[in-house]
Amino acid sequence: MNPTIRRALISVSNKLGLADFALGLANAGVEIYSTGGTRRFLTECGVQAKDVSDYTGFPEIMDGRVKTLHPKIFSGILCRHENNVDMETIENLEIVPFELVVVNLYPFESTIAKPNVTSEEAVEQIDIGGPSLVRAAAKNHQYVTIVTDPEQYSEVLGQIEADSATQLATRKSLMASAFSHTANYDRIIADYFQDETKDGFPTQMTLPLQLKSVMRYGENPHQSAALYSFRGSDHACLTNARQINGKELSYNNLIDLESAISIANALPGVSCAVIKHNNPCGAAAGASSVEAAQKAMAGDPLAAFGSILAFNGPVDEATAEFLSTPGLFVEAIAAPAFEASAVGVLTSKPKWRKNVRLMQIGRMESSPQVRQFRQIDGGMLVQDFDNVTDPRSDWEVVTQNHPDDSFWGEIEFGWAICRHVKSNAITLSKDCALIGCGAGQMSRVDSVEIAIKKAGERADGAVLASDAFFPFPDSIHHAAKAGIAVIIQPGGSKKDPEVIEACNELGIAMVFTGRRHFRH
Repeated sequence: MNPTIRRALISVSNKLGLADFALGLANAGVEIYSTGGTRRFLTECGVQAKDVSDYTGFPEIMDGRVKTLHPKIFSGILCRHENNVDMETIENLEIVPFELVVVNLYPFESTIAKPNVTSEEAVEQIDIGGPSLVRAAAKNHQYVTIVTDPEQYSEVLGQIEADSATQLATRKSLMASAFSHTANYDRIIADYFQDETKDGFPTQMTLPLQLKSVMRYGENPHQSAALYSFRGSDHACLTNARQINGKELSYNNLIDLESAISIANALPGVSCAVIKHNNPCGAAAGASSVEAAQKAMAGDPLAAFGSILAFNGPVDEATAEFLSTPGLFVEAIAAPAFEASAVGVLTSKPKWRKNVRLMQIGRMESSPQVRQFRQIDGGMLVQDFDNVTDPRSDWEVVTQNHPDDSFWGEIEFGWAICRHVKSNAITLSKDCALIGCGAGQMSRVDSVEIAIKKAGERADGAVLASDAFFPFPDSIHHAAKAGIAVIIQPGGSKKDPEVIEACNELGIAMVFTGRRHFRH
């Protein structure tokens, strides 16, 4: 049975698209009942709506805290149209059935996101009548259509205009969405008000995720994958980026793009990061985007083939021309913006350029998210993001030899990029460009040897950065043979005196930062 939709109850906080939807309902002969601000909005838009208070004979009270919580409203929603007793009851009590309920809830999430919001302000945004209406209509979906999202307006109105009713399959789908809507709403409220432990972590935690897209596959073709976004997340980031060219992004593309964006955002000036398999094979700062790209791609040209790039500034035509040099192959590029002429260059022939993924992020700033999640079997690891700054004022030169003043910019660059490399992480940099990288090795000395090998003769006079302390002085001897000028590391090893002594003997300056940056 698909009941003819004769009456709609509309009470919404988010009025996006409501005017056109309500006008369409009215034109289809649907009688509309509404409350307070929603009714005033509809009237201003030229849509007639009956006042719920006039219908129930009971006024809105307590500043709108009580307005739809009335038996005449809920009986009209919960009545079973094929149950004679139900229908006789509402007829005898002069209750009308509602076949359509359109409700979305008070903006609790956006309220608590505001700076300095008080507990009292948050409490006033806890909706009572709205969730009750949604749950009642969803429970009775056999006869009632429940709409909780403006994105559902088009489908529902289209079916009403065609058949004066909605299909049961549609009502079931809307029912599931409605219960998800109220569940997420309650979770957000619970998370906001629940007590925290002495270490600042909630006793219970939920992740309000919303499906963004389903991918072709995951890390490998036999794995299914999807992208979810955090509900309410609207800042400039990869999840919210606009793809302006190229094929669908893969799971691995997104992982690499996120790493590239993080690195480019952390580097000084105009910067470019080149990622391969979630580690940088190139990164550089320059006077312009094209200079940064040239220096970054020169870090490890062989590994850069088929890489992922990110810029912390707009991509202009000169940068696009360089990236279109014969022999270069780039999978995807992320940037705050792309000049129109740059897009034209990047998407012209040869064939691979037509498919290059271009992701326009918008103005990139520090993420507002403060927690990082990683699943393990049976649970979830949660930690603060490693996004704290390491001010140079906290650093200490621990060797007899001190870096030349001209080196400090280079040292800061090396430390900024090292923290974004998989540990054990070793980076070599020169002229604010990554020239060698040792990542993810089981021993630190192996990472040192790999970074030096990648840099080759360029290692002479370079800065070496290590994400954690050196357990033995053997890495220092390798660095000295390669001509490393300065080493920056956290310190904190029992062998620190031996490591410092080796630096003093070999004429290498060493800086301790006092903070480790493991990246597992």
